[in-house]
Amino acid sequence: MGFWYGHGGWGWFAMSVGMVLFWALIITLGVLLYRSLARPGEDRDPAGSRLPGTSPEQLLADRFAHGEIDEDEYRRRLSVLRERSPDGPRPGRR
Repeated sequence: MGFWYGHGGWGWFAMSVGMVLFWALIITLGVLLYRSLARPGEDRDPAGSRLPGTSPEQLLADRFAHGEIDEDEYRRRLSVLRERSPDGPRPGRR
């Protein structure tokens, strides 16, 4: 008989906040699960994302033009690229 008198105002407030937190938790877990399953093991791989026919020198020049690397790093990496033969690295190098 006294069901309506037992909760009071704070009881309804606590139940409302609890329900909002419950659904926020469920939605967050769903989003995290979707994101983990949608791209398993995806890393930022510049070699995989490059356009066919783009040379490594051109990719390096693009990174330098966009400000991702500075001039010293650009010149150092360019010299390493130019030292390599078409078959791979020279003997004695990794």
